[in-house]
Order: sequence, then C-alpha cells, then structure tokens
Amino acid sequence: MSTPTHTSAPAPAGVLNLHGLSVDGVNQCVHCGLCLAYCPTFSELGTEMDSPRGRIFTIKSLAEGRMSLTDSVAQHLSLCLDCRACETVCPAGVPYGRLIEAAKVEIERQQPGALPRRLFRWLNFGLLLGHPRLLRLAAAGARLYQTSGLQQLVRRSGLVKLLPGTLPAWEALLPSVPSKAERTPPPRTTLADGPRRARVAMLTGCIQAVVFGAHNRATARVLARNGCDVLVPEGQRCCGALNAHGGDHARALAMARQTIDAFEAVAADFVIVNVSGCGAHMKAYGHLLADDPAYAERAKRFAATVRDLAEFLAQEPLRGPLQPVTMTCTYHDPCHVVHGQKIKSEPRRLLAQIPGLRLVELPESDWCCGSAGIYNLTQPEMATRLLHRKVGHVLETSAEAVVTANPGCILQIQAGLGAHQSPVRVLHLVEILDRAYGGGE
Repeated sequence: MSTPTHTSAPAPAGVLNLHGLSVDGVNQCVHCGLCLAYCPTFSELGTEMDSPRGRIFTIKSLAEGRMSLTDSVAQHLSLCLDCRACETVCPAGVPYGRLIEAAKVEIERQQPGALPRRLFRWLNFGLLLGHPRLLRLAAAGARLYQTSGLQQLVRRSGLVKLLPGTLPAWEALLPSVPSKAERTPPPRTTLADGPRRARVAMLTGCIQAVVFGAHNRATARVLARNGCDVLVPEGQRCCGALNAHGGDHARALAMARQTIDAFEAVAADFVIVNVSGCGAHMKAYGHLLADDPAYAERAKRFAATVRDLAEFLAQEPLRGPLQPVTMTCTYHDPCHVVHGQKIKSEPRRLLAQIPGLRLVELPESDWCCGSAGIYNLTQPEMATRLLHRKVGHVLETSAEAVVTANPGCILQIQAGLGAHQSPVRVLHLVEILDRAYGGGE
C-alpha cells in the first residue's frame, strides 16, 4: 500500500494534512454504500463512523477544517484495517488505501502518544526494521526467551498480564523463532533447472527472513525448478510496508529508496515477493516517491517489475514432474494479495495442478483475519473478533490445512486455531509447491 508523498505546508492544529492527496480524491465517493457489506469493522460494529463511507466523510471533514482530530475521531480512523476490501467493490474508484494511510500519518503527527509509545515505535520501526543485524540479534534473543523456559514461566505466572498497554497482545503473538540453522538465508544465486525462463531477484524481507527463512529457501527452489535464475540482492532491508501502514511516513520513504538501490544493482527481469503486504507496497513505490526528483522515474520502473510469487508462476503451467501431496486444504486470501494486488485465481490455479491435493473453498476467504500488518498488536480486541470469525469458517471446511501467502496471516490464524486446540496446520503456498517438487524441510 502506498503512502502519499506529495508535500504541502504544515496543517493548522486540528486540520488533516493529506500530504498532497487532494480533497478531490475524497470527493470521488458517491456515498452509494456498496462498501458497507464488505467492511469487516462495519460488519462487526454496525456504526457509520467505522465504515469506509463514514471514514471518507471524516477525512474530508478533517481536510476541510470542519472537524478536529479528537481522540474519538482518531480511534475510528485507527480502527480501519486498511484491508482495501472497499476498493475492490467501489464503483467510483476512491483511492481509499492512500486516504487512510495519509490519515494515519497525520494521527502520528498530531497524537504521537506518551514517551513509552514513542520509544516503542522507534525501537521497532526505526531500529529493528531498519537494521537487519539488529533484527537478527533480537530474533536470537526471542529464541533464547522461548527455549530457556522463560516464556513459559512468564505466561504461567501471569506476569505477562502486568505488561502495560497492548504489550500482552504483542507477547501472545510472538512467533516461534526457529534455530539459527533454520534461519539460514537462500544462496545469493540459484541457477535455473532446465531451460531458462527469466532472471529474477527475490525479496527476503525483514520478519520473513528471521522467522520464515524456510519459506525463502523454498521460494528459491521452486523458482529455479520453473526456469528462473534466482538472485538475492545484497544490502536489501525492510521494504517499508509496516512503516507505511503504521503512519511512519518518513522512514517508509527512506526504506523504499534503499530497496530500489539494492535491487537495481542486480538488473533482474522481475522482482519476486512471497509476502503479500510487501508486494502490494512495493508495487506502489511509483505513488510513494512521485515527488522525489531523484527516484520518481526509477520507482515507477521498479514497481513495474514487482510480481507476487503466485502471480508470476501462474503465467505458465508448473514445470514437472510434480509429486502427489495427499491433503485436503482450504485457501485464505491475504488482503494485500486479493484486494491490494487483485490476485485471486492464480494461487488456486497453482494448487489445482498438484496431484492428490483437494482444495475446498473457505467461506469469506477474502475477509481479513485481523492481522493486517500490525493491527493485531494495536487493536487486539477487534483483531480477535475477526480472527474468531475466520477460524470458525476454517473449522467448517474440515480441511487439514489452511494455505495462504502472508506471514502475518499465518501467525494470526495459527494463534486462533491454537486457541481452539485445532490440529489444522497453516502453510504458505510455497511450502505446498516445494513439497510437490520433493523439497520440504
């Protein structure tokens, strides 16, 4: 998802600065209400202020100075998942994602919160996401916390409940960090197996690299089996998606520039991404850096090369031979794949080619699970409501596994199934594909 980059004069106190995204963008809304039935928060709460239409009206009122950014107004805007389901059904083409991200930037400008919150955001958005070595060190610390028995002690003793704010929710969602060996990155270069189809560069990500390194290695193998020379650019860092979703505009810009620099150095035909939020954000770099004279054209060219893994692979039939994967599974559409990138049939077409695999449709498969970047950490109550709704549908299918394509969704749905003591597994799409090629770890 892109954050508007256009600069404008600082807004007067209480007036929303849309960062150059004109009020005309807001005025595209014709108030037809088609978005209401597709908005998860409106579905749960039934209040107009918690619907896309209501939030658009709020943003318009803020931009025109007819409304102040009170705590209540900020909460209604912050409760938005930024899932972009409303964009999929909007007949007027309202750029809702850019509007809500601009609003969140302004919320952070006007209401940065107390010192602990500001320090916590700096630690995560500024220090860890921006510096891979520090993120790897933090992952090692989290691994020690989990394997030493300290986490179990903290949870059983109830000490976790004494943590301030939403930190108990953060601790509950702390992913299981694999061993150092399992965090090994893919090789810098993996050569194509058979006739070469393309030269691609792969995003290894930030959280993805330290928690789901196995997915990255599987991605390199699957791409190679499908005729790709796979390059892993040195110097790549976080793409800035989480910063953009969290209203951290300046760092999102800086991370976008760093990403473009790193990938331009390898001169690949395509940039392949196996994380939905990252892919949607990187495809929008042209909007993000539109007013940067040094990067505007480069950002457009770069964005045009970005492909989601399923989007790229589904352009041709999978190269065989494929081994049977005997399993009944269902597919959850990550928001930033289905709504952000308009990719829906491609993952299903890939799964349909795997021998022995039976796919059953998931009710409300394209509804947000409540992860939504860092939403499950900042809005745990609503995230939990949406998670229970999602897990209920999963259990209805009687599937053995949920397949999806985003680490946040994987962690969120795993937590929900665990709370129901369900044995259903949650797998990344590339894990299934890799297994069909005899991979798997």
